Amino acid sequence: MKKIYYVILQLFYAALLFSAEQPGVSVGIRYFDKQLYYPQQGHILVQVTVTNNSSQTYSFRLSDDRAFSLDFDVRTPANRQIEAADVLVRKRSRQQQVFFREISLEPGESLSFTEDLRDWRLLDKAGSYIVQARFYPELFKPPAPDADESSLFVSLSGSPVRNESLTQNAIESNRLNLHIRAPAIINDEGVPVALDEVTQAVYFREAMPPDEVVTWTLQSRQKSQWEKFFLYLNIEQMLLRDASRSRMWRAESEEGRRRMLAKYREDLRSQIIDGDISAIPSKFTIERTTYNEDEGTVSVLERFKTGDYTERKRYTYYLRRDDDIWTIIDYVVQNLGTE
Repeated sequence: MKKIYYVILQLFYAALLFSAEQPGVSVGIRYFDKQLYYPQQGHILVQVTVTNNSSQTYSFRLSDDRAFSLDFDVRTPANRQIEAADVLVRKRSRQQQVFFREISLEPGESLSFTEDLRDWRLLDKAGSYIVQARFYPELFKPPAPDADESSLFVSLSGSPVRNESLTQNAIESNRLNLHIRAPAIINDEGVPVALDEVTQAVYFREAMPPDEVVTWTLQSRQKSQWEKFFLYLNIEQMLLRDASRSRMWRAESEEGRRRMLAKYREDLRSQIIDGDISAIPSKFTIERTTYNEDEGTVSVLERFKTGDYTERKRYTYYLRRDDDIWTIIDYVVQNLGTE
């Protein structure tokens, strides 16, 4: 009789283990929009995907605040763990109710969401790192020995979940390599110096005519060489094209203006604003170049491949010369239809 009870008990524990770590259920991570990353600058967006590759329905709990369903382990090549970001520490240490929902994935279904890695780990130094996510299907229970957490987790249906019913079983994801580059080098004029992404060679602005400046910029964008793309863009003048940003600029301190410039560069790179100038042409032809001693314009016919057809647009770039260096300060776009 005791043997029968023992077998039943073993089967019960096996069922619990299966429900927490169901075979065929995986968690994968990838960069949502991979780009060049710098210390304390911009977002590091990672897409997390939970996939049910098993033959059965998979159910789990997902908190509205992902800090109680997920964690990121970030380490150096020497296996030193990067400490948690302040925002994560505050979330997990303060007294609050955490709402969650019950999620069910049928065989073959996936659920994805995107998180900013900087909200999880303190990534304020240049270097190489290894990133791995841990997903907690039964929610993450933060240590709080002095608090009564009997109703910390509350289902959207309204029923609380006692911490005693939570487990710390986690599903680990694949690993990503993360490289955070050193901050941009600033020359004597306060202008960021571009670096080659492979050789780290320094790019300096050269005295080129306006049409060659535009050609350099467009070819750099075609090759996704962002630092070369920015080299001949007058970021300050581009930012001041917008009336509201111009008013903010006038009201800011010197430090505030530097932050505005850094954010504008990042928004251009992410194509959040001024998407026309950061769009990638499949082909382009310089049509006409006119300039005097200080100002110039370059007209360019650009083609953009979109599905089965090609869009044609005429870009007019406006340039200004300072100390023999031409830079792009403005542009306008004319749509010419498709072909």
